[in-house]
Amino acid sequence: MGAGISTNNDDHDHDGYFSSSKTCLDDIPDSCISSIMMKLDPQEICKLARVNKTFHRASSDDFVWESKLPQSYKFLVNKIIGEQKGCSITKKKIYAKLSQPNIFDDGTKEVWLDRSSGQVCLLISSKSLKITGIDDRRYWNYIPTEESRFKSVAYLQQMWWVEASGELQFEFPKGNYSLFFKLQLGKPIKRLGRRVCNLEQVHGWGIKPIRFQLSTSDGQNSLSQCYLNGPGEWAYYHAGDFVIEKPNGPINLKFSLAQIDCTHTKGGLCIDGAVICPKELAHKLKQF
Repeated sequence: MGAGISTNNDDHDHDGYFSSSKTCLDDIPDSCISSIMMKLDPQEICKLARVNKTFHRASSDDFVWESKLPQSYKFLVNKIIGEQKGCSITKKKIYAKLSQPNIFDDGTKEVWLDRSSGQVCLLISSKSLKITGIDDRRYWNYIPTEESRFKSVAYLQQMWWVEASGELQFEFPKGNYSLFFKLQLGKPIKRLGRRVCNLEQVHGWGIKPIRFQLSTSDGQNSLSQCYLNGPGEWAYYHAGDFVIEKPNGPINLKFSLAQIDCTHTKGGLCIDGAVICPKELAHKLKQF
């Protein structure tokens, strides 16, 4: 009895119920792998690409990397790569290019995508700011230093009226952003190959605070003030925040710092420039 029942699963291969061949990762359709990768961050995608050829192939799909690019990536492509070249390369290569520091506006600004989140970060050099008295060497000088990504900073020797302002037209993706000024009290120099900060000309900053302002073309405004402290170390001073709710083109930003109390002189200030980054990345400022 029961002679008609077989326990050999291999015999049922032709019925479609069982198979003698084993399923492996290579059998997963590329489209399924790509769909999974869209849920991962860029670093995780790159790790999975090393699993096998199928995963590597899926990791290069345009729609995977386009999902990691910011909404305004075409604006960045036109500014950094060029519209024509940007149309001829893959989205993966676009992401790789934009994840590196990219200089624009005659070397006075730098933009990149944060590698883990794909969010836009910006550096603005002191040479792109309008600094009162910058052309008079009795007051200000640009000094070379390896401590700046732009290889130079604006240094104030002494002045009554201190004011620096900047403007930026840029297309940001949706999000909350913060703007900081990167400043230092003291002149960075090297002595016997070691980093030294000359504090001889630092004075006048403990009497009145510096005023920081930020405004946008869509009516957002921020105003704050604080005293400069911690001579000899670079510090990031918060100028304000702005929100991009519905990206529909470039927004204009105006930002400034000022200490214009002419009852006393100020000196010994270094301005590296300004930083714009998503609020949630502000803890990474020292890496910029």
